[in-house]
Amino acid sequence: MALLRLDNGAARRLFVDRHALAELPQGPAKGADLLALIERLGFVQLDSINTLARAHDMILFSRRTSYRPQALDRLQARDRAVFEHWTHDAAVIPMRFYPHWQLRFRRDADALKTRWADWHRNDFHTRFDDVLAHVRDHGPVSSSDVGTGERKGSGGWWDWHPSKTALEYLWRAGVLTVVGRRNFQKQYDLTERVIERALCDPARHPDEGETIDWKCNAALDRLGFATSGEIAAFWATVTPGEAKTWCAAELAAGRIEEIEVEGADGSLRRCFARPGADEAAAAAPEPPGRLRVLSPFDPALRDRARAERLFGFHYRIEVFTPAPKRIYGYYVFPLMERDRMVGRIDMKAERDAGVLAVRALWPEAGVRWSDARQARLMAELARVARFAGLDDIRFADGWLRG
Repeated sequence: MALLRLDNGAARRLFVDRHALAELPQGPAKGADLLALIERLGFVQLDSINTLARAHDMILFSRRTSYRPQALDRLQARDRAVFEHWTHDAAVIPMRFYPHWQLRFRRDADALKTRWADWHRNDFHTRFDDVLAHVRDHGPVSSSDVGTGERKGSGGWWDWHPSKTALEYLWRAGVLTVVGRRNFQKQYDLTERVIERALCDPARHPDEGETIDWKCNAALDRLGFATSGEIAAFWATVTPGEAKTWCAAELAAGRIEEIEVEGADGSLRRCFARPGADEAAAAAPEPPGRLRVLSPFDPALRDRARAERLFGFHYRIEVFTPAPKRIYGYYVFPLMERDRMVGRIDMKAERDAGVLAVRALWPEAGVRWSDARQARLMAELARVARFAGLDDIRFADGWLRG
């Protein structure tokens, strides 16, 4: 029997809707409303780069322009409605999902003990008792509060001293919890003092099979359609083999089906979806015509291969004559209009001058940068400037590139 086929337009529409980009970015963005948005996305990736605003703040702002960073801080530090841990990278995760992170804690504890001993080349495991005693007596603490006098390696940013490595390991293993950040430096405390007791009760923890089932279901629901590998990669806890086995069982039970998804170049890729994916795509709202600035780490684009297949959006493009050279800088902001990627913009906050400085903008292939599109860009940049606390927008000479 022929497989259901989603054409590229329908696939983009469903995917954009599942990533909360199909409606106008309006409405409240604090407290329960902000938490509901994070639960809808699954998690929000954290990143320290702050050329304009931090990645997690840009992700939330692009979906709710009323969002302000203090609202996320309150959810974590005061309300304890979210916690920080690891998916494919550091992320803020709804506290309701905490029981299903027990599997990640166990797997990280097993994997990192050997990996980090080789990587950091230090005996960090001998520092566990001292670090825990320090946190117990002085917590919350940061990495600068432990390991005084210990020698750091010469390997750069990630070459930690032993107590810093122990602190990070104990967090990844679930023994410590990040309670907030100060100047983006993590503050750790004992998990038993932070997380609600019912969530920490081993008798209430789901078993491995339950967590695998929950994570695969939750990933597919947030993606709309996916390969087994993409389901595994969503939370980066379930292994590719476990996701493949789950897909086979769900397919046999009729709870998912195999479909064909058309890429931007017309190619077809087999994916899994809930029955009725075509109806879900047709029911998804028409994305608004306004232009949005996205974070380079936006969840809709973080899988670079999928973004290329679905949107024809190559995150990095290099030319190789006469020598390899990247066309775009590392941290450029994608521009979305409706369900299309229409360009990318290189800009930064010049905070001393109160200026949003636009250095370059590259329209995507086949996109004409019309006066109407420029007007939409200016409206969005004005919103972004206000969000970043800037008063003016300035364009460098020759900013519009071919």
